[in-house]
Amino acid sequence: MYQNWRKGSRTTATGADCVEIARDGELTAVRDTKNRAGGLLEFGPREWARFAGGAKGGALDGR
Repeated sequence: MYQNWRKGSRTTATGADCVEIARDGELTAVRDTKNRAGGLLEFGPREWARFAGGAKGGALDGR
């Protein structure tokens, strides 16, 4: 069970339109703050590194 969910450092004051992450052992989970009960994405260490790297590099910006 994931605990201690954290919002991204670029979250707006209202917290809208952002995601939260939590860790449990080697797994990292991501969920939408607008629908916390709507499910989550779960990543192992290698997958998380690739996902986070792509997000930081702009690969997920939808351009």
